[in-house]
Amino acid sequence: MPITKIFVRMTGLAILFAMLSSCSQNEDTLALKLAHGLDTEHSVHQGMMYMAERLDLYSKGTMRIDIYPSGQLGAERDLVELLQIGSLAMTKVSASPLEAFVPAMQVFSIPYVFRDREHYFTALDSEIGRELLGSVDVARLKGMGYYDSGSRSFYMVNTPVETPADVDGMKIRVQKSQTAVKMIAAMGGSATPIDWGELYTALQQGVVDGAENNPPSFYLSGHYEVCKYYALNEHTSVPDIILMSRHVWELLDEQQQEWLQSAVDDSVAYQRKLWQESTEEALAAVKEAGVTVTYPDKQPFVAAVQEMKASYDGTEIGRLLKAIEAVE
Repeated sequence: MPITKIFVRMTGLAILFAMLSSCSQNEDTLALKLAHGLDTEHSVHQGMMYMAERLDLYSKGTMRIDIYPSGQLGAERDLVELLQIGSLAMTKVSASPLEAFVPAMQVFSIPYVFRDREHYFTALDSEIGRELLGSVDVARLKGMGYYDSGSRSFYMVNTPVETPADVDGMKIRVQKSQTAVKMIAAMGGSATPIDWGELYTALQQGVVDGAENNPPSFYLSGHYEVCKYYALNEHTSVPDIILMSRHVWELLDEQQQEWLQSAVDDSVAYQRKLWQESTEEALAAVKEAGVTVTYPDKQPFVAAVQEMKASYDGTEIGRLLKAIEAVE
């Protein structure tokens, strides 16, 4: 990396460190700082607000969560790095970019891992789901729970996607995930990792032909204003993960840890309910705005990525895939 870029990055982090203290004690209240990159209308933010309410209740006002939404403190990778050094207490991160820190997380970015929504939730709440949540320990993080992030599908500026052939030759924005890049390549497309906050402009200016995400994110981001075709092929179901700094977690006493985990668990159930409601509202809103929403046959997409999935046979990711497939 050029010296100038290193300097800018270090300077930016230094400013953040000055702004942040992962937790602070004010009289009898312990405040934990939580940051994320989504809009305040998003169900993730609302789930976190509920988490803060529940923690206040459990701790009888002796603990609180201060929430910094909308990327105020950086992109997801920046926030994970702040957790690792203990300068931030908590965040939400999609499992896809998390694979850069925790290789096991790439299993979520492999297409068509889950049979349906019921299988998805059963797997997340099963032994293999808990194993994957615990795998973040290697990165000095603590996995607290899974938020629902629905299924990701293609949305395009000018052309509909009805089969994998429609992705061929197209520039598609993906998260910073090598597994997501491989998926687009398997369909003949050109994957382009772009930060979420920069994507609206990239779509507007033709830097990419389209992107892939879930309905609430498509709607709340305003991407539907630029992209007029949304094909619900639902290629991946990538959960959001509530993460905590391992360093900060270990500073809490056993009772505080119990209160916080209970608040997270309550917020997971609450957010999953909100997610379903927000998905239905988002689809209705984008249709009203003139977006053509289609439901293509998934089988050609499944077939297009079979070779990619088979490439994991005999690896640790292959073992995880088989474990998820075995969940009833």
